[in-house]
Formats: sequence, C-alpha cells, structure tokens
Amino acid sequence: MNKDPFKEYIRESEPNKRDKGYAWYTAIGLQAVDGLKTSDYLVHTAVRNIEGEISFEEANALLQSYYEENPVRDADDRTEEADKVSARIAALLSEQAFSFTPNEYLSIHRKLFTGIYSHAGRESSAS
Repeated sequence: MNKDPFKEYIRESEPNKRDKGYAWYTAIGLQAVDGLKTSDYLVHTAVRNIEGEISFEEANALLQSYYEENPVRDADDRTEEADKVSARIAALLSEQAFSFTPNEYLSIHRKLFTGIYSHAGRESSAS
C-alpha cells in the first residue's frame, strides 16, 4: 500500500470519522512497532468502519470469519494476530471512558489477546 488511507480521515472535519481514523491509525501503528504487519483486508474493513458502514463489533466478526475461511498456513505469519489485535485496539481507543488501573490493564490485555494467548488477561503468578 503506497498511500496511508487513514491520514485523510485524521484531517477530516467530521469528528466521528476523525476519531475513528485516528484510532485505526494508532492501532495499526502499534502493531508495526512490534514488527507486525496488518493485511489489506483489515485496512478495507477499517475504512468501512470509519465510513459508518459497519460497527466495531461487525468489523471484529468480519475478521473472525475471514480467518476461519482463510486460515494462516505459515506458523511464522502473525498477520491474523496483527489484524485482530488492531481491531480490538481501535475499538478500545474509541470507548469514551478509560482509566489505567491494574484491573483495567488486565481487562485490556484480555480484550486484545483473547483467543490469541491462553494467558490473556490473567495475573502473573511470578512475584
């Protein structure tokens, strides 16, 4: 992808599109920091969400269906993880209320990584 599809939304005057564009841009950027790449399908799904065609819940359901129909065959390919976690981060960033407490941190971890890691949202037993 040569052009960042989210920049136009971040500059958008309509607050809802701007906020969603920023959430998706940030979510995908956080995956890139971890060296993960998202798919073109995720970008297409994100744009549909920003445009108001689908909700965050519908975006997550579409991603789930997409990966059930197109399972990743290479164990080193973490695109599915990047896509699903990006969608969850974007939804989380779009929530109105947010407080960063230990319980909230565990809740965020559970929301982002459920179905990806078995320890998602659990307290560490290490002291």
